[in-house]
Amino acid sequence: MIIVAGYFVVDPAQRDQFLRSRADVMRASRAEAGCITYAFTPDALDPARVLLFERWESKAALADHLTALRQRPRPPGGVEVRESEVLQYEISAVGAVGS
Repeated sequence: MIIVAGYFVVDPAQRDQFLRSRADVMRASRAEAGCITYAFTPDALDPARVLLFERWESKAALADHLTALRQRPRPPGGVEVRESEVLQYEISAVGAVGS
């Protein structure tokens, strides 16, 4: 399993606009083979942060997603991203919390 997690910092006044501009990307990504979870969400404590969380069945599924993502038009909205970090984690074991 592959997890992609990160954040984007935008003008707090434009955060909702940024999230709306990512709705089509979320819908398309969730429909891709191998996608388990794909979400842009507002940070509950920081009005400038948007969190990204993705789970993919495999590296190959993520690679296919990244290829498709590069071919899509850039999301509309024109919101400037002031800072961002997106990292990929390869998971070797998964279990319920507390087990």
